[in-house]
Amino acid sequence: MQEEIENRTVNLAISTTRLSFRTLISAGRAYMNHRYRVNAARKNGKEERPEGKQSIQELIGQNQGVSSIPIANTDIRDFEPIARKYGIDYAITKDKSVTPPKYLVFFKARDADAMTAAFDEYSNKKLRTQERPSVLKELQRLKILVAALPKKVREKIQERDGR
Repeated sequence: MQEEIENRTVNLAISTTRLSFRTLISAGRAYMNHRYRVNAARKNGKEERPEGKQSIQELIGQNQGVSSIPIANTDIRDFEPIARKYGIDYAITKDKSVTPPKYLVFFKARDADAMTAAFDEYSNKKLRTQERPSVLKELQRLKILVAALPKKVREKIQERDGR
């Protein structure tokens, strides 16, 4: 047991353009702050739980019950900021056995009210985007109108003084 504790290693990934001593110090401080927060949470009896988008195993592992709602294939990425806004813990899975594939959004049972509010906002957003006219179609229409306008003909004649 003692050897296991002594031989514990830490992997630290740093993304930087130029590796300097200052960068290494700031990375070390960030790691120590993280360890301090984790240890403080353990002492208080509160483990850090993942929030927002997560895997199904993490969601089920929180032992709070899971519900699911099917969602259309179109623009699942548009749903994610709305779910973050409402603080919903969710997981999205793709059921490939059905053609076309069906997506399921799993969420905690305690988040049911927040989830209905998020889906209402998501559906309203989708309806608003369908009602708006296409910018490209409007641009094409305006191009045709501009092409139909009569053009001014200018002749540039350079006159020289006969000196």
